[in-house]
Amino acid sequence: MNIVVAILSIYVFILFGFIAKKIFKEQIQERGMSIITVYFLHPIFSFWGLSTRPITLSLLQVPFYYVLISCVTIALGYIFARLFFTDDKEKAIMSIAVALGNTGNLGIPLGIALFGEESIIYTSLISVANTFMTYTLGVFFYSGGTSNLKASLLNIIKLPVIWASFIALALNFAHVQIPPTIFKSLEMGAYCMIVLQLIVFGMYLCEVKIKTLNYKLLLHVNLVKFIFAPLLSAWILFYLLPIEPLVAAILLIQLIMPLALNNINVAAIYGCKPVDVASLVFFTSFIFIPYLMFISYLLNYFHIVSL
Repeated sequence: MNIVVAILSIYVFILFGFIAKKIFKEQIQERGMSIITVYFLHPIFSFWGLSTRPITLSLLQVPFYYVLISCVTIALGYIFARLFFTDDKEKAIMSIAVALGNTGNLGIPLGIALFGEESIIYTSLISVANTFMTYTLGVFFYSGGTSNLKASLLNIIKLPVIWASFIALALNFAHVQIPPTIFKSLEMGAYCMIVLQLIVFGMYLCEVKIKTLNYKLLLHVNLVKFIFAPLLSAWILFYLLPIEPLVAAILLIQLIMPLALNNINVAAIYGCKPVDVASLVFFTSFIFIPYLMFISYLLNYFHIVSL
């Protein structure tokens, strides 16, 4: 019951965004709210999240493991793409979309709801790692493999969240203490980011139409995203890697996040069937609630972690 309440407490803000867009339509624009989030609130959140506890080399293993397992997922997606698709753009979507999950505006608050504030440092590091993946591997695949790697890296450097993360990491390693009054202000901005991101997410979902679904792509992406990749990820996390069960559980939850909105943004820039990608974001987000309940039940049943 606690799991259901935790999930619904997160999704209610997505519902607010969906209803707001449905009622007010063009009176509110998600793009403007996204700009505020990306360029102002997300850097605040990352700085705060990476300052919540001292960072050790063992903590830095978490984003490394996340990227490593994500690359395994991309390999699975690529195999499916080669076996079942002939269209180059669908191959690209099949390969990369399965790995770029919504670790930011859904994964971070969900981590807090399920595991408490102890998860913030892990989810913050994972979110930064996912940003790097989106603007390197994501750009490479969605552009059909013709993207300029240098341009992709420059796009990452331009993001304020990256600089805020580096500064926070530097201060953390230097053992510089953030004054409590400043830390409280950062915390206010961080939680504001979480709520606003969820609302914007709901507004984007309002724009997706069921009739635009690419059922073949939808089927294969979900097979990899929610069946094959999680099974392989769980085996790697709980049997191969030397990490504690709580951290492994946090990583698993972040790895099964539904598709991120940034998939739509990058796909639109390079003309890689953004409508199909938007449909995938919508559908994976829709089925994620019962799926997460099932995963949470398994984690409890096998006494891996108590949720």
